[in-house]
Amino acid sequence: MPVIPAHSFDALLFDLGGVVFEIDFHRIFAAWARHAGRETSTIAAKFSHDLAYQRYERGEIDDAAYFASLRTTLGIDIPDAAFLEGWNAIWGPEIPGMAALLRRLKTRTRVYAFSNSNATHHAAWSARYADILGLFERVFVSCELGKRKPEAAAFHAIAATVGVPLGRMVFFDDTAANVEAARAIGLRAVLVRAYADVETSLAEVFGRGLSMPPGT
Repeated sequence: MPVIPAHSFDALLFDLGGVVFEIDFHRIFAAWARHAGRETSTIAAKFSHDLAYQRYERGEIDDAAYFASLRTTLGIDIPDAAFLEGWNAIWGPEIPGMAALLRRLKTRTRVYAFSNSNATHHAAWSARYADILGLFERVFVSCELGKRKPEAAAFHAIAATVGVPLGRMVFFDDTAANVEAARAIGLRAVLVRAYADVETSLAEVFGRGLSMPPGT
């Protein structure tokens, strides 16, 4: 994990799913498999973040168009309502410790979030996690930006909006491709595999006084 020098940044940028709250695609696949009378593993093996998925996250197509694409790629014929039920089964609890950490961080620096998300999921998580999301100065969403991670244009758009150069941001994400893309254009980026990765990196920046155990 790269060492982030103290006082060398002006803003923190957090991914949401897998960093701030848990998501589980297996729940989606299990729901779709149940409706289709298939094995969950079969659905999981055929699913990918394909072109239609990416367009959905940029806000270029709606639910109906994306679900129509899934009927072809997954080889199942279930109604939109069944796809939607499974799609919204993804949500899990907040990551323990993150809310307390964000409350402390916002008193020390500017804190933002950036999520790849379609409009339907955006509406769902905005309501479900409203309290913790309120700790961010602003939440950027790919379906509103028209750009998604790991596209460089997405990071450039956020930097321009908040008025912070890319080299003065620290980015936290649980997807290696997003972290690598961010580093390639000058962000300091941390691959998050567990809450401890966030806390450890921030402790290097602010000193151990910022550190707090999960759940506090």
